[in-house]
Amino acid sequence: MKRIIITAANGFLGLHLCEHFAKTHEVIALVRTLLPNQPNITYIEWDGKTLGDWQAYFEGAHAVINLAGKSVDCRYHDENKNLILQSRLESTSVLGEAMDLCNVKPSVWMNSASATIYAHSLEKANSEAEHVIGSGFSVEVCQQWEKTFFDFTYTNVRQVALRTTIVLGKDGGAFPVMKKMTKLFAGGKQGNGKQMISWIHIDDFTNAVDHILVHDELRGSINLGSPNPARNAHFMRELRSACNRPFGLATPKFLLEIGARIIKTETELILKSRFIEPGILMNSGFKFNYPTIKEAMNDLI
Repeated sequence: MKRIIITAANGFLGLHLCEHFAKTHEVIALVRTLLPNQPNITYIEWDGKTLGDWQAYFEGAHAVINLAGKSVDCRYHDENKNLILQSRLESTSVLGEAMDLCNVKPSVWMNSASATIYAHSLEKANSEAEHVIGSGFSVEVCQQWEKTFFDFTYTNVRQVALRTTIVLGKDGGAFPVMKKMTKLFAGGKQGNGKQMISWIHIDDFTNAVDHILVHDELRGSINLGSPNPARNAHFMRELRSACNRPFGLATPKFLLEIGARIIKTETELILKSRFIEPGILMNSGFKFNYPTIKEAMNDLI
């Protein structure tokens, strides 16, 4: 069986990728806190910034998938900003060091990235071929993150930055909280409701990563999101419908600001219009199981 190394393997995305690839691959799961090994999944401890015995697994491996980085669901004060940035740069850098030490390097290196690198856009989707890069702290993190990744260059390693949108799943990420609030009749639009939400179902996310892995022509920065982003008001309406809630209280911007301080997060995560088009995935023949928000909601509720 070919070997795949997955970092942050006990997080929401990591757990799903491990489960997906363990059906066909030997998975080496790099984590900060060890879990019991599973069939075809071996958990190895690492700290995300220094080389260790785990490097030996890179020799001759098929692929490395890096998901490491502190959650952005926090207040953006100086300490958290530094942790958000450094956790991404350090983990990417040490993986590059591990690659450099290999006589036979992994064939593919995928590194997490974020669709928030693009500018706030209400009307025009950002594709890989045609887009506008944004500004501000979150964008600067994304730019430095991708630069650190692509500064490692190899003739025989295919590198892909996964510019991922909001991933919807039953067991992690933002969706369980959104579902809970909606069932409590707090599932109205947020802000003016016009901001675009680019999203992807967790099953489509794992299938998309697999699709990229087996298509040797795919490289560079790739958008991972549904071909049908939804405006916030429409997104919340479909969520209410799936939850059998005839109405939901809207949350104006000033209340979101207050609430964000209370739960220690940032309104940018809700109010920024993230509008992307997965051009490379679609042009390479990838088929979404859940292309619309209605189909995704009906599966997840």
